[in-house]
Amino acid sequence: MSQIAHIANLWSLTGHPALAREWSLERKIKAVAAAGFDGLTTAVTPEHRRLAEKYGLKYILGFISTDQPADFSRLIRAQKESGAVHINVQLDNHDTPPALATRHWLQLVRAAEKIGGVVLSLEIHRDCCTETPEKTYEIADRYHRATGELIKMNFDFSHLAAVKHLHPGNYIERLLDHPALLQNSEQVHFRPFNGHHAQVAVTHRGVLTPEVKSYLIFVEALMKLWKRARSNKNKTMYACPEMGPYFAGGGGYNITGLPPAWPDAVVLRQALARAWQRT
Repeated sequence: MSQIAHIANLWSLTGHPALAREWSLERKIKAVAAAGFDGLTTAVTPEHRRLAEKYGLKYILGFISTDQPADFSRLIRAQKESGAVHINVQLDNHDTPPALATRHWLQLVRAAEKIGGVVLSLEIHRDCCTETPEKTYEIADRYHRATGELIKMNFDFSHLAAVKHLHPGNYIERLLDHPALLQNSEQVHFRPFNGHHAQVAVTHRGVLTPEVKSYLIFVEALMKLWKRARSNKNKTMYACPEMGPYFAGGGGYNITGLPPAWPDAVVLRQALARAWQRT
């Protein structure tokens, strides 16, 4: 049967519990394990690997952000040597043409194949080559024409939902319109959104918000679609309840008045587990 692995993004613990009293890396990873996560993701180092093993985290997912082909092999190798088997990639910039982005992705994939033992996923993300659905799916089409294979993506639909000004009534119709690509994915970033905000609060006064309840309907549809693929019968979905932290001056995903990122990420992880069971 398909499996789900709950992956904590250490980014959610940035500045937690307060900017002046941020936890040490070990305390963060200990908290990730205590909250029931199966693994972690970040730009990993040997120290992340050591602590993940110490606290019994099974999965280490790496991260790369680059627009420099000369660095591709070095970055991949560094993540692999730090324990990553799967690597999330934010590639290029908002103004990178899809043709060039596809060439870069092909170079990255070929570099990973030479190194061996790692799987790359191209993240859908603003300020990257995948900032809009049009660019994202043009890159996917170009990759398919060049290789005969489906591109492997890390779907973070929060970016596209905000770009396209969606609402709960059309999340499923507008976002799950490339089922084969979604079913070919292994990493998914589950950040609750609406059409105006790429991140909404999970909880308010101790209960789930109306916004996240609407989002979870979309989540169940996504999970059902992923599970329907025969190729995923014995695969694992690496599900990251990704809640961004507050940044000084109000420049982060989390904004004044919302709950802290990490406690909401823990609650969202539990909600994702329930959604998975319902499907």
